[in-house]
Amino acid sequence: MTYSIDLKELAMRESEKVEWKENGDYKNIVQSIVRTISAFANDISNFGGGYVVCGAKETKDEYGFPKVEYTGLSADKLREIEGKVLQHCREHISPSIAPIIQEIPNPENNYTRILVFIVVATSEAHTYRDGENSAYYVRISRETREARNGILSQLLVKKQKVEHFDKRMHLTATESDIDVLLFRDCMQEMGLLFPEKSLEDYFSDREQIAELVPPLFKRGELDSLLRPRNFTLLLFGKKASITTNFPDSHIILSFYSGTDRSAPTAERHILTGSIIEQARKSVELLNAQAYTAFDKTNVKPNQVKYPIRALQEAVINAIVHRNYEVPEPIRITVFFDRIEIMSPGELHWGVDKDKFLNGKANPKWRNQSFAYLFNKLQLAQSEGQGIPTIFRTMKEEGCPNPTFEIGTDSIICVLPAHPRHQIARELQEIQDKIILRKFDEAKQQSLHLLDTDLYNFRTLDLYCEILAKQKSPQELYEFISAKNLDFYSLNPNTLVNIAEILTFQKDNKSYELLANRILSVALSGRIEESQVVKAVVNLKKVGTPDDVIKFVGEAFSKYPSLANNATLHEKRATAKMDLAKSCTNTAKDFKSNPRTKARAWELCRQLLSEAEEDLLKALEFSDDPNEKFFIESHIDFLEKMKKTSQKPT
Repeated sequence: MTYSIDLKELAMRESEKVEWKENGDYKNIVQSIVRTISAFANDISNFGGGYVVCGAKETKDEYGFPKVEYTGLSADKLREIEGKVLQHCREHISPSIAPIIQEIPNPENNYTRILVFIVVATSEAHTYRDGENSAYYVRISRETREARNGILSQLLVKKQKVEHFDKRMHLTATESDIDVLLFRDCMQEMGLLFPEKSLEDYFSDREQIAELVPPLFKRGELDSLLRPRNFTLLLFGKKASITTNFPDSHIILSFYSGTDRSAPTAERHILTGSIIEQARKSVELLNAQAYTAFDKTNVKPNQVKYPIRALQEAVINAIVHRNYEVPEPIRITVFFDRIEIMSPGELHWGVDKDKFLNGKANPKWRNQSFAYLFNKLQLAQSEGQGIPTIFRTMKEEGCPNPTFEIGTDSIICVLPAHPRHQIARELQEIQDKIILRKFDEAKQQSLHLLDTDLYNFRTLDLYCEILAKQKSPQELYEFISAKNLDFYSLNPNTLVNIAEILTFQKDNKSYELLANRILSVALSGRIEESQVVKAVVNLKKVGTPDDVIKFVGEAFSKYPSLANNATLHEKRATAKMDLAKSCTNTAKDFKSNPRTKARAWELCRQLLSEAEEDLLKALEFSDDPNEKFFIESHIDFLEKMKKTSQKPT
């Protein structure tokens, strides 16, 4: 068969599929070529084979990117390399391989040729013999490597030389290693326990407990003893038996308060026993991380830190699809801003890496029995739905996308926390610094948060609190001007806090005008009852008496419960007394005509009457002795004003 080979296309293909060799006549280079040919035939990455190109070498261009130089081979050199490689393939690869050979013109030199060995993936697992030693080789990224441990098991399973791990018979365990009560409970929960069947019917090498699941036991070829399969022991085994036979099949669950492992203290759990019990205990401990952060200014006020479903799917995937032949436990590490779940073992050879990273890979089972029975126990989604479910539930809750770190011996799933919880932590840190009077540190941290979210009212409130303690209205005024704050986008209560600080500076018209404008915006919204009194106090400083009277009246209408507030009655009374003073001044002005004077005295008496009513209510509702003293002082002054404004007899 003749293949149409485009060297430019080969240069752009995945490095797993192409090996470039400048020469090929030296013994060590021939050995390297033949090992790579056996690796391409083994095809652990499921690419269908690969190419070994002689007469070309990989270099780098001026920008550091890979570049291919075509050095070429003479006719004699080409025949020599071809003969040595084919001979080596016959003598050192078992079963032997006969790669397809093609000669291609050298695009950079017409006097030489490029030699290409085309290797098609086979159904066999090929070994390469080097003297007395033989080994399996596979292609991983740009390298040809000897297959060991989990990768070797993966290769042999793919080539159907050995059974999948979960279905293999355990060579030393017996029926006594199975926890009968646990088995019965799980079978009943799965709906697979039937009263007409005895335990012996299930504990046999003939009876399947469910479709896609082989019999729980298998007989040894030499001793004919009934022995459990690996999935039987790991799912239903006694804790001591599992620990003895699979010492690394446990979970280490750690909690750190910070964002790394440098915290002085940490909480650690080692979960052993049946992988069903491990799964349930892990999910139970992690569910405590799915707590809610509340933000009443957000369209979605209740926000969980992690979706419970995403946590469960990530844990179950790590348990069900891990490689139990890798001598490492599952490690689940909880940091403040993320959860990392490390599952031992490489990515399944049949899974497309790029699609997997985007949550769109086709489903492949490493341990089919685990996956099927976990699904029956309602611990896992149906086939292929686990990773997409993690992506979907994280997106629905507004959390950042999960990420996966795929290594040669492990896969780490990282679930980031919802950003609101990270902000909540930083706000707590700022508040703690305020308590410890570290105002400058707290201010810098709050300004950093405001750079990312200018209209977060909690951050603004803390920033205002810091400036209030430092008595820095000028800094707040400059901040508002520099950021060009849109007051209508802010929480009314936050606006009240801002206005209060601006009123610290006495006799500054710019601050007073800005505070008055801010309060007018705040009072147009729905302000909290607890902030109403503060708003009135500030309005009294920077606004007109009419503003105060109008706002208190609207507050009583909006919040009937405030009708018994002594301070509001007192502030409205003093505002009316201020207006009454203006009436008195007009009435005493010799430039006023008689009719204006008469009206001024009438309006003054009306305002004083209304003010007296408010002061008496304030006195009635007040429980504070100091406040009562000031109210009584206002009443005394009002009496003097009433005498002044009496109609002449």
